[in-house]
Amino acid sequence: MYVCLLFLIMKWTLKPQQTNELLIKRLSAELNVSMLVASLLVNRGIKTFNEAKIFFRPQLTMLHDPFLMKDMDKAVVRLNEAINNKEKVLIYGDYDVDGTTAVSLVYMFLKNFYSEVDFYIPDRYSEGYGISFKGIDFASENGFTLIVALDCGIKSFDKVEYAKTKGIDFIICDHHRPDNTIPNASAVLDPKREDCTYPYDELPGCAIGFKFMQAFALSNKYSTDILYSYLDLVAIAIAADIVPITGENRILAYYGLKLLNDQKRPGIQAIIEKSGVSRQLNVTDVVFMIAPRINAAGRMKSGKDAVKLLIAATKEEALEHSGTLESHNRDRKDMDKTTTDQAIEIINGNSSYVSRKSTVVYHPDWHKGVIGIVASRLIDKHFYRPTIVLTNSNGKVAGSARSVKDFDVYSAIEKCSDLLEQFGGHMYAAGLTLSPENVEAFIEKFEEAVSSSIQPYMLEKEIEIDAEITFSEITDSMLRIIKQFEPFGPGNLAPMFATHHVFVQDNYRARIVGTNHLKLSVTQKGFKNELAAIAFNLGENLSKISGRNPFSICYHIEENDFNNQKTIQLNVKDMICSA
Repeated sequence: MYVCLLFLIMKWTLKPQQTNELLIKRLSAELNVSMLVASLLVNRGIKTFNEAKIFFRPQLTMLHDPFLMKDMDKAVVRLNEAINNKEKVLIYGDYDVDGTTAVSLVYMFLKNFYSEVDFYIPDRYSEGYGISFKGIDFASENGFTLIVALDCGIKSFDKVEYAKTKGIDFIICDHHRPDNTIPNASAVLDPKREDCTYPYDELPGCAIGFKFMQAFALSNKYSTDILYSYLDLVAIAIAADIVPITGENRILAYYGLKLLNDQKRPGIQAIIEKSGVSRQLNVTDVVFMIAPRINAAGRMKSGKDAVKLLIAATKEEALEHSGTLESHNRDRKDMDKTTTDQAIEIINGNSSYVSRKSTVVYHPDWHKGVIGIVASRLIDKHFYRPTIVLTNSNGKVAGSARSVKDFDVYSAIEKCSDLLEQFGGHMYAAGLTLSPENVEAFIEKFEEAVSSSIQPYMLEKEIEIDAEITFSEITDSMLRIIKQFEPFGPGNLAPMFATHHVFVQDNYRARIVGTNHLKLSVTQKGFKNELAAIAFNLGENLSKISGRNPFSICYHIEENDFNNQKTIQLNVKDMICSA
């Protein structure tokens, strides 16, 4: 017997409108933009001409001094010591996008100045996440005396001590939340350390590696121009790790995206060619096109394949490795869909999920490489709750957690730590390992932890509307300025607009394309033209908008580039139909 739990219904919320009309008028006049654009800027905390200049034209000179980060001086001293003593240095990183881009960046940059450098990516299945004993043994057997750990290591107390017995030092570059104490490494770079006063603490692991190399270059008086040529990798990590695109991240992503579009390295060019996309890339393209292919290597086989692609020096070498990643990605898609369908079946087959504030699903045979993706899909498309997907791995149970807006899933997992063997992560994503006999107890304790702290509004999937406008306000000039708000992402989301009383002039101007996407042309009373629109996964609304029935839409304003013709297109995120 199956029960229908719930369908995701979007809640539209109009952001609090700025009441300081004089401020908006002044900014509008100073920047020569519309009142609407000025209000969008004010809603982002931009209130002066200079603040707007920094927002629209970020500069690399605005990056913080890397030596402001706790232990940076120690990290540079130890690395310089290793180079001066001709020690072998191993660049060690996680198998996901953040880890593999970080390893690629640090490995390639150091190779410009020092030859005794190699890289290591742990196997997801035999070694698990982060630093492993096997990895340390590899370093010892091959004569490495310094390991630079990227995107991992902040909780590797026992691994760091084990390495010391082998004569191996660690420099840890991580961005995950630490415990009250930190490993006894030569240096631990992590802006989230309680004793670190670095001005910005939302950098991904790859950006921590970048800051380390920036400090290394400055200490040796090397040109930073070489280092800046790797910002495309930092931009990929920022997009893939879903960190805020604010402050220093915005500067790094801004210039990294320029490189992705203007000076593609062979590996990235090969990925783009495989995907068949020819337009200018933005953060969304990185998230949905580049990142999954890089991630697929570590999910399905080995993250080393991703690094080999990213560091490829020639087109021929890159195409060879991109073919491998493309194959991994196809397998990942198939397994992702199968696992998601099975998870939904488990949830719909158990009525107890209806009253729960969390979703935890477990199947011993699921592929460990896709459980994080499945957790995200369950939240985004089906059941809007903090979600954990569990499966068996090497005699243990491994889990991947994802969260909903404003809920700290890491803290909820931390409350269950007595049932766990290890865990780590962020506010919105985490990983964990436990014994099979603790699964049921963990599910109940996690539900208690979530129920005791989650607020009702967090369980509603919300679309925040920046402004309600009419179609007459949408112009080419407005689109050009909105494009300058990019790169979009957490902390700087693409402006969301709502328009009411819109309709389709004739029924033939709306149709289903693809699997369930709605392509249409919309207008409204008093507006002489029509605007092209695409509504992904909203095909079920086709019958409701026929016959000139009025409806409301919320949407992003985008540029559609087709056959070298650039036109305005509305990317519709939700519809409210009266019929």
